[in-house]
Amino acid sequence: MAAARFYENQTTGLGLDFMATVQQTYERLLELPASGAPFGRRLRRALVPKFPYGLLYRVEPDRIYILAVMHLHRRPGYWRSRLRDTAAEQQA
Repeated sequence: MAAARFYENQTTGLGLDFMATVQQTYERLLELPASGAPFGRRLRRALVPKFPYGLLYRVEPDRIYILAVMHLHRRPGYWRSRLRDTAAEQQA
């Protein structure tokens, strides 16, 4: 993940800390899927503690589908094409 490489280049170990924090955020979602704030009609966003990132996800009957690990201040909306891609997958 580019963000982890960026953080690791800034400070040794920070990239690993970022990845571990993202993983912990995901694990929290597995326990409490509705804990993220609503983000549009079908999505939710869980903030990643200590970093300016969020997990953009959708709760499905058998899984938590992560659309993006999104930076909260850069390139807003870059993930929107993923919605179209996943809709096409579901129809196939």
